[in-house]
This record gives sequence, C-alpha cells and structure tokens, in this order.
Amino acid sequence: MTKDVLVAIAGLHYELESEEPIEVITAGQYFCKNEKHYVLYDEILDERNEVCKNRIKIGTDMIEILKSGASNVHMVFELGKKNLTYYNTPFGSLLIGIDTTKIVCSESEEAIELNIEYGLEVNYSHVSDCSITVKVTPKKSTMKVNM
Repeated sequence: MTKDVLVAIAGLHYELESEEPIEVITAGQYFCKNEKHYVLYDEILDERNEVCKNRIKIGTDMIEILKSGASNVHMVFELGKKNLTYYNTPFGSLLIGIDTTKIVCSESEEAIELNIEYGLEVNYSHVSDCSITVKVTPKKSTMKVNM
C-alpha cells in the first residue's frame, strides 16, 4: 500500500423506521507501524467549515477512530465489548457507548476494507444500530466504491 491513499467511508444509522446514510471520499495518508495500520485524513464539517482531523488505527482485534479539531472523540471498537467515551462538539459534550457486534477486516496489497457494526448509546440510552464500511486504496489506482 502506498502512503497517499483514498479513503471511502460509508455508514448507516438505523433508527426505528428510518436510515441515515453517511458517505465521505477523501484523500489521506497511510502507514503501518508495529503491525498496526494507520489511516489519517481531514474532514470538513458542513456547519462551520471547520476541519476535523481523523486517525483510524487498525489492530488485530480492535479498531480505533480518533477525531480532533472542531469535534473530538476517541471511539474504540472491540468485538463483544461496550466502550464509553465523550463526544465533544462545539455545541456540548455527549457520553456515548459503542457496543460492537461485528468487525471484519480484509486486506490486500491494493486495499484495506473494514466493516463494523455496533449499537450506539447516548447517555446510557440506545439510540441506533450502526454500520460503517471503510475502504482504503492507493491514490493512483481507480477506486470502486461498491459498499
């Protein structure tokens, strides 16, 4: 995998009878250190045009997403474990719980793909079931976003 990559993130939040899709495709940086994969990318938040720096750390049994800037959160996904963290936004802080039910990571020389399913709680109340797919490919390749 090259240092310069494209990062495609697709997610769904399932709430009662509705789905809220999220899709982002952006340029990023990739590196591998101590047998863990790291993906770094910036995201511009719509509301205020502020930058949020993102880091995805992919280990053998844990995925971490760290956001810093306009919003701050350290999300930890571990199969069968609930992790609590504060999600700090310009509008205030929320205590969120992440109850991971599925993690699938496939990697090749040309791509890394993550599929994560989890339950999301806010202030100890279940809000939605969520899924995230992250696909990382070399920037020079043609990326197919079939998620």
